[in-house]
Amino acid sequence: MTTVRVCSVDQLPASAGAVVADIEGRRVAIARDSEGALHAFDDTCSHANVSLAEGEVEGRLIECWLHGSQFDMTTGEPVQLPATVPIAVHQLEVDDEGGVHVTLAGS
Repeated sequence: MTTVRVCSVDQLPASAGAVVADIEGRRVAIARDSEGALHAFDDTCSHANVSLAEGEVEGRLIECWLHGSQFDMTTGEPVQLPATVPIAVHQLEVDDEGGVHVTLAGS
């Protein structure tokens, strides 16, 4: 498995929100939830093929801005229709210097 440094913590939203990183040709959202925890997951909604990072974060959920599907950022499971297919969740770690590192699922 390859772990990639994608950004530093101070480049992420200070409150709930997400940014997108390109990791090995894959669009990955790096998000801060409402509790301040960080998550990494595929940025593309499994229902509508649009960026999830452009949606709203509430608690541990991110909502697709197009049709309102919601996904649990810790599991990738859809919790609100119309999406029924989960998104991939990736391992995220923050080093002692504040670097955010992601290991892609299945890599």
